[in-house]
Amino acid sequence: MRLLDNYFGISARGSTVGTEILAGLATFLTMAYIIVVNPAILSKAGMDFGAVFVATVLAAVIGTAIMGLWAKWPVALAPGMGLNAFFAYGIVLGMGHTWQTALGAVFLSGVLFFALSLTGLREWIINSIPKSMKLGIGAGIGFFLAIIGLKNAGIVVDNPATLVGFGDPSSPAVLLAGLGFVIMVVLDRRNVPGSIVISILLVSIIGWITGVADFQGIAGSVPSIAPTFMQLDISGVITGGMIGVVFALLFVDFFDTAGTLTSVANVAGKIDADGKVEGIGRAVMSDSIATVSGSVLGTSNTTSYIESGAGIKQGGRTGLTAVTVAVLFLLCLGFAPLAQSIPAFATAPALIFVATHFSRNLVDLDWDDVTEYAPAMLAAILMPLTFSIAEGIAIGFIAYALIKLLSGRFSEANPAVLVVAVLGILHYAFG
Repeated sequence: MRLLDNYFGISARGSTVGTEILAGLATFLTMAYIIVVNPAILSKAGMDFGAVFVATVLAAVIGTAIMGLWAKWPVALAPGMGLNAFFAYGIVLGMGHTWQTALGAVFLSGVLFFALSLTGLREWIINSIPKSMKLGIGAGIGFFLAIIGLKNAGIVVDNPATLVGFGDPSSPAVLLAGLGFVIMVVLDRRNVPGSIVISILLVSIIGWITGVADFQGIAGSVPSIAPTFMQLDISGVITGGMIGVVFALLFVDFFDTAGTLTSVANVAGKIDADGKVEGIGRAVMSDSIATVSGSVLGTSNTTSYIESGAGIKQGGRTGLTAVTVAVLFLLCLGFAPLAQSIPAFATAPALIFVATHFSRNLVDLDWDDVTEYAPAMLAAILMPLTFSIAEGIAIGFIAYALIKLLSGRFSEANPAVLVVAVLGILHYAFG
């Protein structure tokens, strides 16, 4: 225990080994859905489901382990939602490219990502984000988590007339999700350790017993990764006119990760007195290495997960939380049926609960300065409504830069703000 404490600085962060492990379990349970969802999406592009399942798990293990052991952040990584949909439905099915070429594009975007990390440009941009935008991004990601959780629970559903609508309140899944949320809040109020984990497991067990959720067993064989391993086609990217696709992947990955790490840093206490994000350099490099590794294994961009907020809310403050998540993902290779048995309505309340925690960022906005709170709130509102963290950040920064410049407050539109705003404009102009 002392060795772990010394290496990760657990006591110095006001945490314990037990708390870190429990936090890792909380994070894992809220993002374990990706091991099923990602292969389901990428298989639509013609990729082998079993191979993508293994690639998804291994990409999460590698990326999260690097983040925990090297960067020492309590952040987990896995193939990103949204990026996988763009891969399958945009690049392959929409543009007509092969999935091998799409993997090549993911690889090149990861290499560019890594190059940016080495130059320190990305770290400079993240550290130069104005406080109001950091707060707005944090709250927006919370709202984004909330709509994902509400959607997974069946509480918010599609409605052609009004865009979204209210689900069936008598549905067993909705009722169990509501029960899970109440349990989390009550246990947290009573300072019961592991409130999120306890709720997820209790609701899952109820779902299995009542037949609302399918218990698929405990252990199973590990599928072969051969159909996707090292199948990326880089030459096809260069000759197929996919440079724009590479930059689109880079753009979305960049801002998804920047938003996630900035938001997590606020909650995890990694912002120093000068407003700088502590240890951001290694964190962003870990993220870029994960994308490169994932493309070789056979999956879309691997990115930092905002679901890491569940573990941070549970008390996780060091890299041991991430290492715990990596170990749990690795165990999924042998216990895939059990991991896949956790129903969405059991993990959905955790996302909603974490969202309420992230929303506290709005309290610290400068509500006396419209040029600060207006673009920050615009970014926050757009994230859930566009179902995209990247779009909210891009439009928020474009608005922030224009508002500051047209208001004559040129010094507040620092170079980093202008760089991000220009990147956003280029994305919409040529993306």
